[in-house]
Amino acid sequence: MNILEKTDEEILELAHPMWEDLIKFSNEENYGAFTRKFSASMMLGANEIEMGKQFARSKLTKNLSEKYDYLGIIRRGEHVTVLYKQTNAKKEGEWLGRLVLGYEDDKVKIFGATLF
Repeated sequence: MNILEKTDEEILELAHPMWEDLIKFSNEENYGAFTRKFSASMMLGANEIEMGKQFARSKLTKNLSEKYDYLGIIRRGEHVTVLYKQTNAKKEGEWLGRLVLGYEDDKVKIFGATLF
């Protein structure tokens, strides 16, 4: 399967609920739920102890607004990158959210998720 062959609408039907879950579980500091749709390679870099420390120290990761703006999709290689404008309930400003999706074992998984 190739995610690049999906239409923008099909990609967004997958991406938006995944992004919303990441926001919810980040705010709740729920590591298990936060990483449940990560690819195997993403899980290798998602050390539970380090992520726990990040959740504990970061006001950004605990106070993400449930409201976000979709900005666009970038197709490259075997993945698509969905870009979002994300805000925070307690920190002023806007952040660029990046959600990288692709197939692993015939399922769409998260290969990257960051805020800049």
